[in-house]
Amino acid sequence: QALILAVLLFPVLRGLALQLHSFLTGSYIPGTHSMALIGCLNEHIAKDIARAIMEKKLAASVNILPTSSALSFWKGELEESTEILLLVKTRTSKVGELSNYVRSIHPFEIPGIISLPIDQGNPLYLQWIGDSVPRD
Repeated sequence: QALILAVLLFPVLRGLALQLHSFLTGSYIPGTHSMALIGCLNEHIAKDIARAIMEKKLAASVNILPTSSALSFWKGELEESTEILLLVKTRTSKVGELSNYVRSIHPFEIPGIISLPIDQGNPLYLQWIGDSVPRD
């Protein structure tokens, strides 16, 4: 039973040890922050969604990238379209809430929302992301 308990608690204890190490040394814990990518139909929708994300304090910043071509399968058919891509910088702990919120306001039936953890970066920039997005 002690072995099972140790195995189950390892991720929690490791996380606490990393947070303590980060606090004491000022180092970054990889994966603490994430970049989410969200596809939008046009610039107007992209700006509305970006503004709504910022007003909810779900991100430190949102970049709105220019129109790009997109190919995808939708309901068994190859679709060709254009879309605007949002790059959203946030806490990894906020990705679920961000995704739920965007799905509730996005006009697509199945909006393209994915996230990638940030492994490394400018420590001051990463700290700014953390300072800008409230903790859970």
